[in-house]
Amino acid sequence: MEIKLLSKDKAKVRVHVKGTTAAEMNTYRRTILDKLPAMAIDTVEFLENSSALYDEMLAHRLGLVVLKTDVESYFIRENCKCKGVGCARCTLDLTLDVEGPCMVYAEQLKSKDPAVIPVHGKTLLVKLLANQKVKLIAHAILSSGNEHIKFSPGIMYYQGYPNIKIADVKSPDAIAGICPTGVFSSDHKKLVIKNKEACTLCMACVDASKGEVEVKGSETEFIVTIEPWGQLTATGMVEGLVDALHEQIDALSEEIKKLK
Repeated sequence: MEIKLLSKDKAKVRVHVKGTTAAEMNTYRRTILDKLPAMAIDTVEFLENSSALYDEMLAHRLGLVVLKTDVESYFIRENCKCKGVGCARCTLDLTLDVEGPCMVYAEQLKSKDPAVIPVHGKTLLVKLLANQKVKLIAHAILSSGNEHIKFSPGIMYYQGYPNIKIADVKSPDAIAGICPTGVFSSDHKKLVIKNKEACTLCMACVDASKGEVEVKGSETEFIVTIEPWGQLTATGMVEGLVDALHEQIDALSEEIKKLK
C-alpha cells in the first residue's frame, strides 16, 4: 500500500491511497467510526435546574458537547481497576453553576482536568432568565462509537481515484465551466486536466460532453478524507485506527488458537 498526502488543515486530511480495495477501506472507515475511544459526558447529576429545559433535554445537550480527549490518561470503564464503578482513572467530573439572566455555553463547564475541555466553547446549552439557575455535575467517560455515536471522534470517507480520458472535445470551454470543482482548464481549443484530485465523480462533464470525456473511479486507488470532530486530531485518529486494528487481529488470533 502507498499513501500520499494531498491536503491537510485543522478540519480534515485528504490522502491518495494505492494498492488496496474498497472492502479494506470500508474496514478502516467502520473502525474509526465504531472502535476509536473518545471522551463524552455520560451521566449528569442535577443539583438545581429552574431553566425552561427539562433535566433530560439539558443532559442530552451536554452529552453531545465535544470534549478534547487525552486517551493516554484514562481507561475505558470495563478495563479499569474499579471494574466500572467509576474512579479518577476512568471518570472525569465537569461542573456547571450558573444563574441568569444569561446564555449558558459549553465553555462555562469547569473540568477537573485542564486537558479535557469542550472543543467548541460557544456551543449553546440553555438560556436562563432572571432568577433561573442551573447547578450540576456531569460525569464524562472514555468509550467508543459502538456504545454511542457521541463517543465517535470523527469520520472517514473515500471515493475511487478518478481516471479521466479526454477525446476530441468540441466545446472545451463549456466542459471546463460545468465542472463544479475546477478539475479542467481550457485554452478555447483543448480541454486539459488541471486538478484531478478535485474530481468528485459527479459525472457532470461526462453528461455534458456526450461521451467525449470518460470518468471512472479506480477499484484499487482511493482518495480518502479523515475528518475529526475535535476530540482527537486527524493524526491521533490514524494512530488510534492502527491500535484498534492490532487489537482486533490479536483477539481473532486468540479465538483461532482455541479452535485447534
